[in-house]
Amino acid sequence: MSTRVTVIGAGIGGLVCAALLAAQGHDVLLLEKAASPGGKLREVLAGGQPMDAGPTVFTLRQVFDEVFEQLGQRLDDHLHLEPAAVLARHAWDAEQHLDLHADFEASVDAIGRFAGAAEARGYRRFCLRARRIHDTLQGTFMQRQRPGVLGLVGRVAWQGLPGLARISPFGSLAGALAGHFQDERLRQLFGRYATYCGSSPWLAPATLMLVAHVERSGVWYVDGGMHRLAQVLAALATRAGARLRYGATVQEVLVQGGRACGVRLSSGERLAADAVVFNGDVGALAAGHLGPAVREAAGAGAPTRPQRSLSAVTWNAVASCRGFPLLRHNVFFSADYRAEFNDLQAGRLPREPTAYLCAQDRRDKARSVHGGPERLLLLVNAPPDGDGDNPALRPEEIERCRQTTFQRLARCGLLLKPESAMVTTTPTDFEAMFPGTGGALYGPASHGWQASFRRCGAASRLPGLYLAGGSTHPGPGVPMAALSGRLAAQRVTADLASMRRPHPVVMPGGTSMR
Repeated sequence: MSTRVTVIGAGIGGLVCAALLAAQGHDVLLLEKAASPGGKLREVLAGGQPMDAGPTVFTLRQVFDEVFEQLGQRLDDHLHLEPAAVLARHAWDAEQHLDLHADFEASVDAIGRFAGAAEARGYRRFCLRARRIHDTLQGTFMQRQRPGVLGLVGRVAWQGLPGLARISPFGSLAGALAGHFQDERLRQLFGRYATYCGSSPWLAPATLMLVAHVERSGVWYVDGGMHRLAQVLAALATRAGARLRYGATVQEVLVQGGRACGVRLSSGERLAADAVVFNGDVGALAAGHLGPAVREAAGAGAPTRPQRSLSAVTWNAVASCRGFPLLRHNVFFSADYRAEFNDLQAGRLPREPTAYLCAQDRRDKARSVHGGPERLLLLVNAPPDGDGDNPALRPEEIERCRQTTFQRLARCGLLLKPESAMVTTTPTDFEAMFPGTGGALYGPASHGWQASFRRCGAASRLPGLYLAGGSTHPGPGVPMAALSGRLAAQRVTADLASMRRPHPVVMPGGTSMR
């Protein structure tokens, strides 16, 4: 007999979870308050053109190869992916540029020309260390149900604490980089990997060096944009038998007998379920956005303001560009990275922000767009205070931030001329889309060696309620969210099978009957 599973939220974690459960024969209903799938992997219209407004980098394609294989499909039959030869272009001013390449030796040579032979050797050591961390944690942590500290020690540290130290959990990322690079610009570049988790390189563990290995293992261009991935997963979930309802806002998770038993929509409609999967930020549960009965269901609950990951201010635009030779992924660094993060920690927009710019119509060549306007996404980090009255996030401060960001681009030689109104998204807007977060985009910040162990696993404290998404284990990012959806599907399936399994009954006389 099939069991009813309701999944709340059509982000990547929810889509993967719904598709896998439906493929296993469960009766799956996926509810999404927006008009289309994707969650943070969203799309906006700017200048009448659709463009990505969320994650722009596709990595760890083997995660999706495995998910599609579980669904009886091939990833390449649904998405056209092209490997990027240049991972990103980095700039400090109009003269100082550095490209990182998919080809390892090309990156070594580029760093040698940019900063000298000693720094190139430091990069070799750094990449070796990053690979060891990634390879150690891939099977023991990222793809397993949320392990505790002792469980991880048991899997990777058969030699005790020295073995655990191999994954570098105790020192900061910034401290570890100082041991590999003397050039402050390279420390800044590789310290930026902490922001992939919405964190500060001075507070995040050195374990995050593994992001460098992930990126170097392959970055892919997705024809149609990253949002296309969400559309394809939604179609596969439907093909597997899941029902998707858009414009459906869940007001409350229903509880009966100490167990989640369904949901109530904002329309008043009640939908019964044997299991409920919440694919959203755990902060929404702990803040009571889905009812008081599940307020404590998300483990430790919502992170407090100092524990939240970073938010962002983004601008989508169709614009003409001249000067700087843009590629697909470009980073324009501030002159004082430490001051930038001090501002963010203090709840201020950076006085001089580092800016990421995705030129969505470009690929590996500096001029693959033959003149004219093109689609751009520009992003700077921001404090996660979208649910408060932080004066730093008022409209006049957002405009000041835009001006200083454009000035930073101009100092690097890039002149932008928007051809239409820009679509601006602030921490306040992100809070409206993802309540209970303050606009934090990555769940709790990855600060301190215990941060990864504080993330909620697939099973909440409330029986029948399960969790998926970037705020849960194994962490933020598109492939990690997909893994969280797979872990949630595994846990739901195992628990429902256990409930259906006959249990021994002791009869008078001591006979055990099944």
